[in-house]
Amino acid sequence: MSEVIRLKKGLNIKLKGSAEKVLEKLPVPATVALKPTDFPGLTPKLSVKADAVVKAGDALFYDKYHPEIVFTAPYGGKVVSINRGERRKILEVVIETDKDAGSASFKKADPSSLSGEEVKEQLLKSGLWPFIKKRPYGVIASPNQKPLSIYISTFDTAPLAPDYNFVINGQLATFQTGVNALAKLTEGKVYLGVNKDSAFTGVKNVVINTFEGPHPAGNVGVQIANTKPLNKGEVVWTVNAQDVLFIGRLFETGSVDFSRIVALAGSEVAAPKYYQTLVGAPVASLVQERLVEASYHLRIISGNVLTGTKVGPQQYLGFYDSMVTVIPEGDEYEFVGWATPGADKFTASKTFVSKLFPKKEYTINANMHGGERAFVMSGQYEKLVPMDILPVHLLKAVLVNDIDKMEQLGIYEVIEEDLALCEYACTSKIEVQKIIRDGINTMIKELG
Repeated sequence: MSEVIRLKKGLNIKLKGSAEKVLEKLPVPATVALKPTDFPGLTPKLSVKADAVVKAGDALFYDKYHPEIVFTAPYGGKVVSINRGERRKILEVVIETDKDAGSASFKKADPSSLSGEEVKEQLLKSGLWPFIKKRPYGVIASPNQKPLSIYISTFDTAPLAPDYNFVINGQLATFQTGVNALAKLTEGKVYLGVNKDSAFTGVKNVVINTFEGPHPAGNVGVQIANTKPLNKGEVVWTVNAQDVLFIGRLFETGSVDFSRIVALAGSEVAAPKYYQTLVGAPVASLVQERLVEASYHLRIISGNVLTGTKVGPQQYLGFYDSMVTVIPEGDEYEFVGWATPGADKFTASKTFVSKLFPKKEYTINANMHGGERAFVMSGQYEKLVPMDILPVHLLKAVLVNDIDKMEQLGIYEVIEEDLALCEYACTSKIEVQKIIRDGINTMIKELG
């Protein structure tokens, strides 16, 4: 049994609407889409034109600066539209699905019998490489780099997050195949972050680290920082637990299978539970006729409430997202809301009497309750980040574009999700996650 790493800093936000452990398989949606905007730092170049017919696993676009990294169709069919934004920026490539379109063929093999280069080539051609991210920066890993190690977190502590023990049920052998493939890509080790009662403790060919504590204990960046913190010049890779299954299926079957289990959760979902669908599925296929009837506006989020993206029913599930959350928008007027005792309002401090009921679940909306204010030292950020960094000092170094200070204060160790709690609890209403991504973009531009 591995040593248990206990983290005390952080915060569990108890929301109503957690997904019941019931799985429903949805029919293949009429359309699916891949969105280049889901990949920070990507400059996409199209591989197809409108009206092209593609198989699952055929290339749709690639990275201009790393043309070997391709992004492939999650399902076969006809490319019905290529939607663009300002300055002809590619926003999404939409495919009308066709069950008879078939799938591209790849090499079926036991990854343990392949070389690292053969595994890499298979992942690049199939379009599964974008599931591998690198730290620092949290962007798609470069195939030309060798990581010190690879990290996988097998649990998520974000509000209403899916339970990967349930998601992975019956698929541990495929997960093991995916792990064996990833192990070929590093001369170091594959590290598995687990929590108590984990279903992943029997996985082989890995080093297991056990974590306890509040959110963000499940974040892979927090797990790296509390085991082997990154130094300047070091690179590690990370993969989401469910995404390891895509890799395992590829080597077991010789074809791509982008089936993803998604948790539909939140206080405004009539019966929260799990659904099997596809990467890039339309949000409407998940939420239609499954939300409560309400007189107020709702916010649909692809992802969790801390780091997810606001979407409409006509939009598509994010490439990396394993959940859709629905909460009240919070744009209705609340009479003397600031003066109420707050028995039904969650508090990250001791502002409301709700602090007396630590196990209570709450309905929380998206209201900011005020605008941006002076960014002052309050000490609240430090209570929420279980990492050896000074978050306020780091953010201010980013704001003044001081690269040396950013390096010294830990820019290599964090991405947006690691400081998302700071943004939630911030009394100054600072856009913490945007600032961190701006800082990361600066580092990539200046230092590569």
